Amino acid sequence: MNYLVVALGGAIGACLRFAMMNLCIALRMVSFPYATMMINILGSFFIGLLAFYLVPRFADHVTLRLFLLVGLLGGFTTFSAFSLDALTLINAQRYMAALSYAIGSVVFCIIAASAGMLLANKIR
Repeated sequence: MNYLVVALGGAIGACLRFAMMNLCIALRMVSFPYATMMINILGSFFIGLLAFYLVPRFADHVTLRLFLLVGLLGGFTTFSAFSLDALTLINAQRYMAALSYAIGSVVFCIIAASAGMLLANKIR
């Protein structure tokens, strides 16, 4: 059942992401990745709000947490999960771990995307 809840939330989140991208295209906001940036900012805001306000008040509702945090926001943007993980480390006063996580995630993800691009260029 948990997989179904996550899948439903993910589908809604992905549709919201698609709608935001289409809105930016309609507004001719295509000279910069505005849609992705706004999606990441909104997703980070909502995961902070939900994780630190709503979830503690409904701690017994695992299904709600899975739907909202993992499904909906996971489908909308995985950057929100990255933000929550970094914030959790900061709240635990693990500042070096948070900094390492943030820098490492950005640097290694860019390296991984570059490696994927290089492989795609070699095999096409």
